[in-house]
Amino acid sequence: MPSIRRPLIAVAAAALLAGAATACGPSGSNDDAKATTSPSATAAARKTLPKLPTSLPTSLGDLKKWEQAYKDGGWKNWDKSSWLRKAQDFVNPVIDGLWSNDRMKGAGQDDKQVPADVPADQGKTDPVPAPEAARKVGSPYHDNAPAVGKLFFDSPKGPMVCSATVVDDPAHPGKSNLVWTAGHCVHAGKSGGWYRNIAFVPDYNDAGQSAAALANAGVDKLAPYGVWWADWAGTSDEWIASGSEEGGGGSPYDFAVLHVTPAKGSGGKSLQETVGAAMPVWFDAPSTTQIKTIGAWGYPAEAPYDGQRMYACQGKPGRLSLLASAPTEYRLGCTMTGGASGGGWFATMPDGKQGLVSNTSIGPITATWLAGPRLGADAKKLYDGVSKKFS
Repeated sequence: MPSIRRPLIAVAAAALLAGAATACGPSGSNDDAKATTSPSATAAARKTLPKLPTSLPTSLGDLKKWEQAYKDGGWKNWDKSSWLRKAQDFVNPVIDGLWSNDRMKGAGQDDKQVPADVPADQGKTDPVPAPEAARKVGSPYHDNAPAVGKLFFDSPKGPMVCSATVVDDPAHPGKSNLVWTAGHCVHAGKSGGWYRNIAFVPDYNDAGQSAAALANAGVDKLAPYGVWWADWAGTSDEWIASGSEEGGGGSPYDFAVLHVTPAKGSGGKSLQETVGAAMPVWFDAPSTTQIKTIGAWGYPAEAPYDGQRMYACQGKPGRLSLLASAPTEYRLGCTMTGGASGGGWFATMPDGKQGLVSNTSIGPITATWLAGPRLGADAKKLYDGVSKKFS
């Protein structure tokens, strides 16, 4: 993600619901997207659309009203005055069949980018790393990266996508339903609120086929381990207060934890049991001088990538500081582009196991490096809070 890894991948739709007004080409880019209705038609439609509830649902009946509001076109209303943004406001009712194979295959990206020569403040910053060419992850992915997948969501710009990782749940050892991603993949930051219809697809396109080979692929091929909807999400207070859609604002705090549930029955199995893996999170990992190698994983979607296949970069991490008063971030030479945002960064822990130490947050428009937050006490507090909520 050569751009600041914010909400990514704009996605096209087969059953394009009223909330999505963009379309993506075969490559996943939405640069040529055009509105599907005229301004006058849109204005007329607004008069008949139900308004979204502005308070949280407190019963199953309320949730059904939210779902119906979406189906009736009410999700077109992204008015900031009614856009739920506080930490406790998250709500994400399952809409069966929303993430169809066509919507997922059409995923594009809407990445945030920073200039190639990002200025460093007075924090600790190392020289810009040499670009490391991203390599394809071997397939099937469930044998080589079973905890990695794609995160889909709807935003004011239409359907979007990021990358994400299944992580351990201390309250449910061996049976985790927790997913780690970037804060900008679930919340708009200071300019908005929570995104909608957030769903995780582990080992997306497990066979690693190209976009062309997936022309007639069904959901069972794109999502062999199912579609898992977020029934809770948490991100940092700092991201909500200072996160920006452009530039590096809030990137040192750009992380999020989701709790997910299967859109359809999983036979009583948790996400971890279903995919066979979950990554431990290494909080307060040492500085880059003590970590020899970090690997970043994700699904880059911007050219020359197609958004359908998993890639990874590996190398010696450096340090990046955009603000002297904020934590120093990890930086890694890598050519992955938009769509990999939120993807996990892994390193070898003292016990010899691989642990998640960061996630992709930002990168330059030249797609030569990526940066992600160092996970300290504030990240652990968020993680523990989401775990305890479902303990």
